[in-house]
Amino acid sequence: MKIAVLGCGAIGSLFLGYLTKAGKDVVGIVRDYQNYAFGQEGLVINKDGADEVIAVRANTRLNYYVDLAIFASKINDLKQIIQDNLEYLKKATALSTQNGIRADYILRDYFPEDKIITSVVMFGATFYSPNKVVSNFDGCLIVGSIFDQRVSNFNEVKECLKTTFNVCDSSDIKGAKYLKLLINLNNCIPACLGKSMQEVFSDIGFSRLAIKINQEAYNIIEKSGIKLVSLPDYPKERIEGLVSMDINQAAGIFSKIMSSLSEKPLYGSILQSIRRKKPSEIDYINGEVVKLAKENSLKAPLNNKIVELVHKVEESGEFLSKEELLKAVEVS
Repeated sequence: MKIAVLGCGAIGSLFLGYLTKAGKDVVGIVRDYQNYAFGQEGLVINKDGADEVIAVRANTRLNYYVDLAIFASKINDLKQIIQDNLEYLKKATALSTQNGIRADYILRDYFPEDKIITSVVMFGATFYSPNKVVSNFDGCLIVGSIFDQRVSNFNEVKECLKTTFNVCDSSDIKGAKYLKLLINLNNCIPACLGKSMQEVFSDIGFSRLAIKINQEAYNIIEKSGIKLVSLPDYPKERIEGLVSMDINQAAGIFSKIMSSLSEKPLYGSILQSIRRKKPSEIDYINGEVVKLAKENSLKAPLNNKIVELVHKVEESGEFLSKEELLKAVEVS
């Protein structure tokens, strides 16, 4: 297969680097400022403290037809990157990798449902412009169809990706994506503060805030009739337990988990976008909870406030202090 990775930030760079290393015919579609560095210096992947330089192919636009298009741009940029390369995507199967659940519906405007593979990415990485990525932790790549369609070359794509990633199927990828959405909700707090996950959630106050954000979102998802589906390394019972137990006990457990996520600082996708002065995906993470609440005549005041605060940080370029954030969300 001829493969294109469209968008080479943290996750896209891992796809590009590892598929290249596995001998696949793959090109990365990168931004103008990245193109020279990728071409002249290669892609640098840091894992377990060691740098590996991989000679990759990159360009700012596709100039030939591809069989598999792996979309790894931020969801805000998804429409544009499709439109910029649409001529050479006509024969392609599309693979979504974005957080939230909206990417597949955007892809549906350009691809038939039986040419869209949905994925849930369970590994973490941090991008350092223009051509370095740190692999923070390993995890599986879950694939399926959010539209319950049979994708003709699904098995071929899966076997290709298996050469590089731990790939597994999900018969209900929508339920799996909503569980991943709950996991990603807490990226908003480090984004407001401009600090790593580990530093932020070593503070029990912020861990309590994270639990409250998840409690609100879980109740909205449940009342909307959406059934969560366990992820291979994250059973749904884990989040169900955290949102139902005493908040101080839950916050203590959450703090221990998040403080030990990775030896390297982990900043989360929302903060990484803000640091690059790019619009973040907050509207598709916590904002998705707000949207779901409105659609079902429910309220999501805490997630709504968090969305407002992240947008304030994006616009001002100034991070909040601990006191400012806790006062804004009225959490003591």
